[in-house]
Amino acid sequence: MYAIIETGGKQYKVKEGDIITVEKLNVDAGANYIFDKVLSVLNGDESTFGTPYLDGASVGASVIGDGKGKKVVVYKYKSKKNYHCKKGHRQPFTKLKIESITGA
Repeated sequence: MYAIIETGGKQYKVKEGDIITVEKLNVDAGANYIFDKVLSVLNGDESTFGTPYLDGASVGASVIGDGKGKKVVVYKYKSKKNYHCKKGHRQPFTKLKIESITGA
């Protein structure tokens, strides 16, 4: 059984026991989080799709913790003008473990 959920403007295919990283959520480590934006739930040959979301479907997850992704270096320059600009960015994320999938 797996589900497709939406969070942070992205879609994730999850099943029970999966560990995923999503865009940063304002939740403490160890807390539970419930995704209510479930696009579809598939269980063997039986599948249910929402328009756009399923009513009554939810995915429960426990928060493992927060972190930052790998550094992305942004380097700009203009030739022959002595212009150089180097910046770095680390995208924050939340790591979750999927506990339960409840279909509609």
